[in-house]
Amino acid sequence: MYEAPDRYKRMISARLPGGESFGLSQSADPGDDMSSPLRDTQLIARGQLAAFFASANAVAALLVAATLWGQVQIALLAGWAGAVAICNLLAMHLARTQAITHVGRSGRKVPQWQMVGEVIGRALLFLSLPIYCFGSLDPSFQLIVATLLAGLGIAALGLVVVPACVTAWMSCFVGGLSVVLVMARHTVPLGHMLAILFTLGVAVFGVVTVARWAFSQLKTNADVGSQSESASLLLQEYEQRGVGWLWQVDSENRVSYISSRMTALLGRPSSAIVGHSLPSLLGGHAELGRVLLGKQPFNQLEMELKTARGTRWISIAGDPIIDTAGRFEGFRGVGSDITEVRQTQERLTHLANMDVLSGLPNRGRVRQLLGEALRTAVSSNVPCAIMFLDLDGFKPVNDTFGHPKGDAVLQAVAKRLCDEVAIDGHVGRMGGDEFAIVVNDAQSRTKVEGLADRIIRAIAEPYMIEQTEIRIGVSIGCAFGPIDGATVDDLILKADLALYEAKGAGRGVAKYFSSELQSEQEDRVQLESDLRKAIVAKQFHLVYQPLVNAKTQKLVGFEALIRWNHPQRGLIPPPVFIPVAEECGLMLQLGEWVIEEAIRAAATWPEPITVAINISPKQIVAPALPNVVSQALSRNKVPGNRIELEVTEGVFLGDSKQTLDVMKRLRGLGVGIALDDFGTGYSSIGYLNKAVFHKLKIDGSFVREAGTRPENVAIIQSIVQLAKSFRMQITAEGVETAEDFERMRDLGVDTIQGYLFGRPLSYDRANQMVLGLSAKQLAS
Repeated sequence: MYEAPDRYKRMISARLPGGESFGLSQSADPGDDMSSPLRDTQLIARGQLAAFFASANAVAALLVAATLWGQVQIALLAGWAGAVAICNLLAMHLARTQAITHVGRSGRKVPQWQMVGEVIGRALLFLSLPIYCFGSLDPSFQLIVATLLAGLGIAALGLVVVPACVTAWMSCFVGGLSVVLVMARHTVPLGHMLAILFTLGVAVFGVVTVARWAFSQLKTNADVGSQSESASLLLQEYEQRGVGWLWQVDSENRVSYISSRMTALLGRPSSAIVGHSLPSLLGGHAELGRVLLGKQPFNQLEMELKTARGTRWISIAGDPIIDTAGRFEGFRGVGSDITEVRQTQERLTHLANMDVLSGLPNRGRVRQLLGEALRTAVSSNVPCAIMFLDLDGFKPVNDTFGHPKGDAVLQAVAKRLCDEVAIDGHVGRMGGDEFAIVVNDAQSRTKVEGLADRIIRAIAEPYMIEQTEIRIGVSIGCAFGPIDGATVDDLILKADLALYEAKGAGRGVAKYFSSELQSEQEDRVQLESDLRKAIVAKQFHLVYQPLVNAKTQKLVGFEALIRWNHPQRGLIPPPVFIPVAEECGLMLQLGEWVIEEAIRAAATWPEPITVAINISPKQIVAPALPNVVSQALSRNKVPGNRIELEVTEGVFLGDSKQTLDVMKRLRGLGVGIALDDFGTGYSSIGYLNKAVFHKLKIDGSFVREAGTRPENVAIIQSIVQLAKSFRMQITAEGVETAEDFERMRDLGVDTIQGYLFGRPLSYDRANQMVLGLSAKQLAS
């Protein structure tokens, strides 16, 4: 029997460490017609069966020659037998040669027509002499020859690996036998002919059936071999390129195979690894031992490994090996060194949790730290604390000195905070000019309060940034967990409420959450909700406080004041709901309504009567305000000089350039602008020469205290002189007594406003007052 060379054995027996076959040909490509595992297998099997097929032909030729000896000329008989023998020997040699030279990726394809042609040629050569001599033979010899021809058809078993060749061979012999039987129809008994035909039929059916089965098996093996080979090549690539390594253990978790890359990582020879427990080799990892005992597939099991190269991290995955009887035989899997991946992940995690500018934990990391502190506080019964810090006066630093110096201040603040907190907690930056401190041990409230006081003092110290001295402050809000809040979000909300209280208490102070703050916050949230509904339901109305001429005591106008009559809570003062409206973004909508209502009222009164309208800082910076006023004046046909807009000195804290631009556009409409509560807020004398104000209003606190405090009289006198120098009018608010009135008149005040001449009136009462004035004017 033909034995394939070693190189072809290697091609069809690539194996994994466990012994499984992984392919028929290392160079086969199932999708390549020029080189396929099926074609290679056919050629190799054809070469192996070539000896059987040639021998069958040669033996059959000898039997025919022996039968025809003496019946046919010796020369013709010898020549035919020799030709059959030589032809079959040459064909056998060719088949064996092609099994070597025409397989693999570099092998040339053997056309199927060539193999079929060769078989037909051999069949015709063999049939030539029996058919030629058949008619001249005695009936007994005819019967022997016909039987030999029918039997030789079975030799097609040597061609079963190539179904087309089987078909060609059997077709030739069926045809040849049919010819001789026709020739012997008168000499060979019918029973003998039927026996020969039966033999031939069984041979055809059997050979064709075997050929189909053999070809199916070859094709299946070739497909499996191709897939196995691909897997083998991928695994080899996996190891050779350093992507990972392979491992296998037996049913006792002892290593039976491991890649050289892993032996190098462990720093041990394979002889010191094979046969030893895998979990113990990898540092006695408990989780690995558990999953191996479970005998279930596992994936991405990460573990830390101590090696001569230092600490490494590896990830392994494995599947159980189950034999055909269902018995567990161990595990097989892959592994990889993920040290670099983990280091990269740690760097990314660090960057994701750190504020780039200050190097402090960012908002997300602060939440994590607070969560950890809160869990510890619950388990240990030792409270933790969260402080929210908001820098006071930092925005002007950026606006005045630029962002680079602002960033330098933030970095300096971060350092001072870290120095003060030290090991008592974690400092983080929430964003912008907001910081946070997580205090793990807040058992002593006094200690936390002392830390807050030290921080306020430290932040208030001046900062020297590039020879520039910068001063800022800080407000602090603090909450204790789990006392004030059992969750991170709840605790952050409580600290934020405390910070809000600190900012409202004058800044530069620390406030601590209390139940009163919670109630105030809940009340504010409810008030905001009611405020939104009130705008839709039109629950607001205006009242009008009279303005009288200081010399003649005649009515010259009104100040329109908004009032909210809440359905359940009754009358809510403006100082309560106006700040809420400003914070929640409702002030513009509410302010537009006030402007429209006040101008509509002014339209019903005669020419001398003016109406003053309070404008909030949120409104005065809105570029659309002049358009709102202009449209309201046009709709109600009121000249601009009958409307006066009152602003406080707080408008100069924001974008003063934009504020002045809006004021100038309003003045262009003829509208007057009064500076309300002058002298009580921020210094704004520098803005009086911008030609935007036409009136100053002295705050009522100066007026009421002028009778007992001579310095107030001096202040009012200075304000009057200042206004006169800028050609402005003066209005005194809060005049409640005749003495106050006479004092303000004598000091040169132009207009008086206060309870002495009237409290805020409804529109109907104010209208009656105007009608009374008109009647007096007509009578005179």
